[in-house]
Amino acid sequence: MKIRALAVAVLMLVTAAYLGTAARAEPTPIRRSLSELPFSIEAWRGAAAPPLSSEVLEQLRVDDYTMRTYSRAGQGGVGLYVGYYATQRQGASIHSPLNCLPGAGWVPTQKSYLPLTVPTGNNDTRTVQLNRIVIENGLDREVVLYWYQSHGRVVASEYWGKIYSVLDAIRINRTDAALVRVIAPVDPKAGVEEAERRATEFTRALFPLLGNFLPS
Repeated sequence: MKIRALAVAVLMLVTAAYLGTAARAEPTPIRRSLSELPFSIEAWRGAAAPPLSSEVLEQLRVDDYTMRTYSRAGQGGVGLYVGYYATQRQGASIHSPLNCLPGAGWVPTQKSYLPLTVPTGNNDTRTVQLNRIVIENGLDREVVLYWYQSHGRVVASEYWGKIYSVLDAIRINRTDAALVRVIAPVDPKAGVEEAERRATEFTRALFPLLGNFLPS
């Protein structure tokens, strides 16, 4: 609780400084549309998922997004959502999946952080920390991995994501960021571990491509 209270206090302080810069025009980085994300990622083959409704888009206020399903031959699939916000000023901000999933009937039953070593696309690797949650809706279960990404930074914590957004507004006058979410349905016969393995393997394949679509 002390760490959480400290994070909130820091957020309040930097928010006050952020408000002083809110009137400044924010530069729009050059980037590729998320609609151009490949449908073939290593051995994974993708298909477009149904688009979000106008009501949901009005709530999210996202500037660009993609929703896909990916699968490999003979194996279960995953769902992918990437939502990009060109600015988080004037009320537009990233919605945490923990706030959205219960409204759709999904109940989080496990929540933890997952360190994952991923390729960077230049023959190197880095270790990032992701959110890992298990959700249930009746007899259905899913493993969800998600994180916030901006300017090459990967953040799991909602609190630190907001703090970094304010600091970036002060430092470089930018608040653009994205939410990346990977969902793997749990096969009752295979269990949660198999779904998590599937989600992490897809995340490793996806990660080096994101830099082509999300501004650094």
